[in-house]
Amino acid sequence: METVTQLTNELVASYARVGGINHLDGKNLPSNHAITAITQDLLRLLFPGFFDDKPIHSSEIKVITAELLDSVLGALEDEIYKALEYNPPPELPKKNLRSAAHGLTVEFLDSLPRLREVLQTDMVAAYDGDPAAKSKEEVLVSYPFVEAIAVQRLAHELYLKNVALIPRIMTEWAHSRTGMDLHPGAQIGSHFFVDHCTGTVVGETAIIGDHVKLYHGVTLGAKSTSAVEQLRGKKRHPTIEDRVTIYPGATILGGDTVIGAGSTIGGNVFLMESVAPNSIVIYDAPRMRVLNKSDRKKKAADFQI
Repeated sequence: METVTQLTNELVASYARVGGINHLDGKNLPSNHAITAITQDLLRLLFPGFFDDKPIHSSEIKVITAELLDSVLGALEDEIYKALEYNPPPELPKKNLRSAAHGLTVEFLDSLPRLREVLQTDMVAAYDGDPAAKSKEEVLVSYPFVEAIAVQRLAHELYLKNVALIPRIMTEWAHSRTGMDLHPGAQIGSHFFVDHCTGTVVGETAIIGDHVKLYHGVTLGAKSTSAVEQLRGKKRHPTIEDRVTIYPGATILGGDTVIGAGSTIGGNVFLMESVAPNSIVIYDAPRMRVLNKSDRKKKAADFQI
């Protein structure tokens, strides 16, 4: 029977052989736990009171906001510094990484008022697009879409600043909570809404216009990922123009694929080519028959669905 010492030696040897370790010998990757906590605090800044356990009085909001901003500024700057150490942008001298991390963090936090304006359009789209919604407050406190799009819009700001790792950590946290996978690189316009969320995937280079509505199970993906190095950094996901609706289970693939403005894509449609504006794309309805169970003479082959 192996002793703890033997087990330890074997496990440590695997660290050296296989890798996959962090917090060792100085430089560290951004902390998944820390980024999750920061993301939750950012949601509190975007939607004061909705992500807090205690009610906030109007007389306290300035002090509470200042304290939370100060906390996020320090924590996020540390994580961005780690990301810059891991993959410094070529234009930044390594000796100035700490200063660059501070500057990027301040620029990012300065974008929060603008992001709040865009997110308000998403709340309007959700309320206007779902007859089951009783109020905008219900949308905000209970719809998983709210977290998913808020986190994506936050992460997209960092993605545009070439901050490594952190944007993806943020959106994967939201993915695990909401069931919707929105890559931080995707460009998403105003008044965006995804009903039900579950299983919807939007790839890195997708471009989505204004007033677009998706349903669950929609995929905006790439045609092929077999030649990974040739595809890396290239436009490989579709463009969805303004006022498009895409129904459940639809799959749209390819960087050259453009869904024209005002179009409707039906459920379970599989598309790898562009469609003109104001198109309706559906499958012809399959043959369906309703038979009486008492008719024993019908064979299973007669049931064509």
